[in-house]
Amino acid sequence: MTDRPTPTSLPRQWTAPESPLTPAVLALEDATALDAATRLGDGISGTITANDGVTGLLTGRWLGHALHPLVVDLPMGSWMSAVALDVLAGDDSRDAARLLTGLGVVTAVPSALSGWAEYADLPQRDKRVGVVHAAANGGAVVLQVASWLARRAGRDGLGRVLGLGGVALVGAGGFLGGHLTVARKVGSRDAAFTDTPA
Repeated sequence: MTDRPTPTSLPRQWTAPESPLTPAVLALEDATALDAATRLGDGISGTITANDGVTGLLTGRWLGHALHPLVVDLPMGSWMSAVALDVLAGDDSRDAARLLTGLGVVTAVPSALSGWAEYADLPQRDKRVGVVHAAANGGAVVLQVASWLARRAGRDGLGRVLGLGGVALVGAGGFLGGHLTVARKVGSRDAAFTDTPA
């Protein structure tokens, strides 16, 4: 049994997917093979959200809505800027590209922590997508760390290739994150936003 409603339990009829990616994402939501990974995710998320004050900080309670979509712009923007410099400016921008790569790695930490804080209350269907989202972004961080180390060692060509691979992975992770926030409407928000105006 899946968490996604069956066509007969929906108040509207199913329509044909508008995107060729939609069936793949729906299959990911139904992939019970990911449940072992979601249990690991539960452990990570539970550790991060054990303290209510930390949870409030990471979920954006003080902000009125989820912090995660805001802070993910920092690593993504840094890494994409590094790739842009690699492609458009070449050797003249080596130091700046290395700096941006490292900045992205550092800012990936609050991005990951806030994401795992959001994961805590997801239904199982969304947790399956969430662990793949996290794995893609984790892989991106590994590639970006390797890129920074290669650049620091003067192996800029390798650093550029690794950086480009990291941006590709974070793009895939971003697609799944967008699915969760837009299609599935997950994310913390102030309860006042759910009130219907008179």
